[in-house]
Amino acid sequence: MRHNFGAGPCILPQEVFKQASQAVLDFKDGLSILEISHRTAEFEAVVEETTKLVKELLNVPSGYSVLLLQGGASLQFAMVPMNLLPQGKTAAYLETGVWANKAIKEVPAFGTANIVASSKSENFTFVPKGYTIPEDSAYFHCTSNNTIYGTEIFDFPETSVPVVCDMSSDIMSRVIDVSKFDLIYAGAQKNIGPAGLTIVIVKDEILGKADRKIPSMLDYKVHIEGGSMYNTPPVFSIYVAMLNLRWLKSKGGVAEIEKENLAKANALYREIDRNPLFKGTCAVEDRSRMNVCFVMENPELEKPFLKYAEENGIEGIKGHRSVGGFRASMYNALPITSVHALIELMQNFAEKHA
Repeated sequence: MRHNFGAGPCILPQEVFKQASQAVLDFKDGLSILEISHRTAEFEAVVEETTKLVKELLNVPSGYSVLLLQGGASLQFAMVPMNLLPQGKTAAYLETGVWANKAIKEVPAFGTANIVASSKSENFTFVPKGYTIPEDSAYFHCTSNNTIYGTEIFDFPETSVPVVCDMSSDIMSRVIDVSKFDLIYAGAQKNIGPAGLTIVIVKDEILGKADRKIPSMLDYKVHIEGGSMYNTPPVFSIYVAMLNLRWLKSKGGVAEIEKENLAKANALYREIDRNPLFKGTCAVEDRSRMNVCFVMENPELEKPFLKYAEENGIEGIKGHRSVGGFRASMYNALPITSVHALIELMQNFAEKHA
């Protein structure tokens, strides 16, 4: 058996793969989901159900719109300031890793980015705390989970400034209070569905205030008015996301999956802290539940351990090329039995190299 700890695109439940593969062959009257018109009533129902499931699972309040877009979080890095940052104004950014930094780099085309706090000096191994967000900021932007460095924000700042959050890698993994955010965006390829879909949850009242002409494809209001179908949507990605969100709902929703995710993370971190061959790389209080990053006390054993893992069915634990070491990504669909398999492997390797 193979155990997939890859950082993304995500592992999906087997039942979702089976349902999706059937739809590739026959979605409606012999037509594949890959060839069905996105303007049919059948696919419009898919968009409607997917949107409804996002709202239901995250308890999205009234006054917010849910959009099913394309371009990944990387396009949102530019769409956010384009739509929310008036020319000459400043937006506050929290710098906690590569993706936060990429978002910051897009801001100067529209205004000024004020980095209110950063953990760059410590190689992003912790989440900054106790910083001040200037009240005249157009918005405050943060990245909730950092896949490369393995940190996660558990306490978001209280502020009167509109809050924007990139939740690409931990959305749907834990209960959040959407009302505390004015815009949430997330690439779907971690806990929602396959690559190609981006979810945006936006408070309607914050839009339309940037004093610039926004191209139609980059204007949130245009996509709201078009019901996420201003242009041809990523049909298959939306359909599979719908199936996956149905699966999540059937398991009891986000609150129940959070319990499973916490159990998986706690089990693996306990082994890392107990096993003399391994050590964690992040501040304990900021350790991500989604992406567990660790190294070996003896770096010379890292290649042998990686080889041993691959030979024994453990996939995708090699750390990001920019930091090395190991990274075990444990998204919603990863069963705890896979975590136990990795723990047993770590124990066996330690016995061999005691």
